[in-house]
Amino acid sequence: MHWRIVERGMEFGWLFIIIFSALIILGVAHLVNLITGSRRTLEESPFRILKRRYAKGEITREEFEKMKGGPN
Repeated sequence: MHWRIVERGMEFGWLFIIIFSALIILGVAHLVNLITGSRRTLEESPFRILKRRYAKGEITREEFEKMKGGPN
């Protein structure tokens, strides 16, 4: 009788292994995304760079307005 219980429990062992492996892979992927994603927030957006250049006087107001409109 005891062996039948063990055999019953092992029927879904492969399912547990697949789910556990998927969770580990997703966890590692999430950690990598958190680590590499934090660098993106440190980068300046093109609009911020444009505003900084205008504030420094590197470009005129007309150039600023033209560039702010995006590529045409």
